[in-house]
Amino acid sequence: MVLKLYGFTTSTCSLRVAVVLKEKNVPFEFIPIDLTKGEHKAPGFTAHQPFGQVPYIDDNGLILFESRAICRYIATKYASQGTSLIPTDPVANAFFEQAASIETSNYDPFVSGLAWELMFTMWFGGKTDEARAAHLRTQLSGKLDAYDVILGKQKYLGGNNITLADLFHLPYGAVVLSIGIDEFSGRPNVSRWWKDISSRPSWEAVKAGL
Repeated sequence: MVLKLYGFTTSTCSLRVAVVLKEKNVPFEFIPIDLTKGEHKAPGFTAHQPFGQVPYIDDNGLILFESRAICRYIATKYASQGTSLIPTDPVANAFFEQAASIETSNYDPFVSGLAWELMFTMWFGGKTDEARAAHLRTQLSGKLDAYDVILGKQKYLGGNNITLADLFHLPYGAVVLSIGIDEFSGRPNVSRWWKDISSRPSWEAVKAGL
């Protein structure tokens, strides 16, 4: 039975899973959940995802949610096909986990916050908090200065081979660039890295939506 991905067509977290499925050459069926109609809060959905958030997967009866956990599962289950995305060597794996933690702690809060303030909040009838947006951008800028140092020593965030940690950056990075927040191109090492990961066929295949 083909793996089913339940998500919203342009959801950042849904795209995070989809790019990994593509990178690992895993066939999947996308089941659209319309957030604008509240389908993610319907009993049939929350029976599988109790927080009422997208995405979740059904892999032959295995129900799993949280996009990064799903990605780790896919990369581990299908380790022998597609691109290797989780190192097995203990030292390389430690640097992968370090990079994954960097994305979670030093990137996601700022890009997701900017996406919310400058795009998503208006979708729901809210108003941008300009002061918060400016503060988030300043914080992101400082974090990417550190990225530029790291990426000046190696090709990817966890070493010289691409990992899940790099791919995790793609959806929100694309969103902030689409709304005119470009903190990538002015930093040579970050710019080189971003061009590399964002031009991968796996991302090209899903970036416009599922």
